[in-house]
Amino acid sequence: MAASPQQQGQGAQGGSGGGGWSPEQFWSLLDKADRRFARVRDLPLLGRQEPDAFAKAFRAYTQLWRMQQEHRHRLLDAGLRRWQVGEIAARIAHLYYAQYQRTADTALLSEAFVFYHAVLDRAYFVDADHHLTPAKHFRFLARFLLVALLLARRAHTVPRLAADIRALLEDSKKSFQEAEYKEWKHVVQEIFRFLRADSPFMNLRPLRYSYAFDLPPDKLPMVPPTVKKRGLVLSDAILCSYYPNEVKFTDLSIDVFRMLQCLEWEPCGSFALNNGYSAHDESGQNQPNLLKDLRDAALPPNPLKTILNRPSVTHFLTVLATKCEELPSNGIMLIYLSLAGETGTSGCCPDTGEKIMSNFSKFDISSTSHTSSKEDKEPCLWLGCRETEGSNCIYPGDLIPFTRKPLFLVIDSCISYAFKSIHGIERGETAAMLLSPSSRSSAAGFSGDSTRHTGSQFSMFLTAPLQAFCLLIGNSGTDINRDAYNKAEELLSLSLNEWATTLVASSSLHPVWVEVLGDPLLRRLLLRFIFCRATLSLFKPTSGKAEFLPTCMPPLPESVDAESMLSQSCMMRLASYFGAASQFAFAEITTWPDADAEEAGVTSSYGSANKDVPETARDSDISHSATSF
Repeated sequence: MAASPQQQGQGAQGGSGGGGWSPEQFWSLLDKADRRFARVRDLPLLGRQEPDAFAKAFRAYTQLWRMQQEHRHRLLDAGLRRWQVGEIAARIAHLYYAQYQRTADTALLSEAFVFYHAVLDRAYFVDADHHLTPAKHFRFLARFLLVALLLARRAHTVPRLAADIRALLEDSKKSFQEAEYKEWKHVVQEIFRFLRADSPFMNLRPLRYSYAFDLPPDKLPMVPPTVKKRGLVLSDAILCSYYPNEVKFTDLSIDVFRMLQCLEWEPCGSFALNNGYSAHDESGQNQPNLLKDLRDAALPPNPLKTILNRPSVTHFLTVLATKCEELPSNGIMLIYLSLAGETGTSGCCPDTGEKIMSNFSKFDISSTSHTSSKEDKEPCLWLGCRETEGSNCIYPGDLIPFTRKPLFLVIDSCISYAFKSIHGIERGETAAMLLSPSSRSSAAGFSGDSTRHTGSQFSMFLTAPLQAFCLLIGNSGTDINRDAYNKAEELLSLSLNEWATTLVASSSLHPVWVEVLGDPLLRRLLLRFIFCRATLSLFKPTSGKAEFLPTCMPPLPESVDAESMLSQSCMMRLASYFGAASQFAFAEITTWPDADAEEAGVTSSYGSANKDVPETARDSDISHSATSF
């Protein structure tokens, strides 16, 4: 990882001080820094090696920052503007964010937050005399908002930024040209659609793996030592989502935004358990400085993630091939595809998997024969608009060459069932697959076009399972009580741990799931899938309807099926707690194990207002020991 401005600072001091300093040196260095920043901005976000461009850009901006600190008055007299000082700080923040995109180190997000917050507090971009200021101000606010959302700073920072963006749009209406104004108005509309979808109900607990809610890895039920396992870990992920008119902000759809965080560790680790949920506000007063412990050294590294927004198939396959080539020997690659699908003219349905299998040779890249007959067209996923099929659609067979490496597939689409055909014809490694339902029912709490409004139901179950369950039974969470919600989280965690214990003790567990259970992040996805499958299987509007139920390949043991007594008991415990047992079709002999009698009648507590809802991370004091603004 490239050295940060603080780390580079001492080496830069010698170049910025001294009696021979002149403003011309500053302007020359500023021009050089701008060129280096442009190179960093244009770098592809691939590869495990940190490009030298990062270190060079950091070094240049460190020198600029120290120059303006040491010679502020002379530079102001020489024509330096406040917005230029703000731009230097904002670009340092952007470099931190770019490093986060490459390394997945969430500590870098906190560093970016510090610089962005300083620019906001000092109003560096509030300068009506400069004609570029409104556009620069918009870009700054949008980038800061994205960092604040990823860090879950929703109590004060996110609302403040949203209000500033709306006010700036109104104030800039006269200074913008009509086309530019419409463009920014569209961006602002996207932002507020995203914020409505990412409602406070979605943030009652962190989406990241947090020791405050999830068991530490050394406390998890593990597969017995006698079972042969390779010790694979999730090291890389490709996240791709595209639906027409989907809720998104920049290149992040709401589903990818949630999945991105779900595949990370909470930045402060165990520190957050003791300090991260203080009742104090985000102003920084009486607040522990989260930057004192950005990352618990005991936490594993986050997997590297590549986000693809509407890529062509060739670009998608290029990225996939590159990441597979660089995958560590003990690594697993996660591929998340949340895409619109087309069943094809043959009218395929979930029961026609054998037909898809028999026709795979038509799409095998090693096959010499290929048919373009519309009657034989296979289901496909759309990575973009449907004008050009060859460059925008992807078939299950396109992934087969990459099954030489361990793959964990999460397919969220109406034709997810088509990917079952991969099972059994992999090229070396059995692929683990979690496949969404092929249909979404409006009776199930999520309308058929819910992806355009709140995101996918299946993805929500994998990233925020309790919230998805509440929405399913008709509880919007607007008046949910924090204590009751926390109790519900405990009941869900109990059920997930019971499923995990059953899985690790099963003698029929497929080896690929043995490896998945060894990685805490993948284990959590698998257990939440089991919860999702049990919920939708027992929920009366979807019970017994295959098109509304998720599936997985290879199959899991029958002991965790929705029809098992364990799953029915776990579901009864949670549904009864919410007073929603009548909405589920439980077997008559289902019992409620290990539950206190008082837990069944807590529904009344949900009438109270949701006061003092904990935030996943509080805004920290902006003061930084190594940085002075």
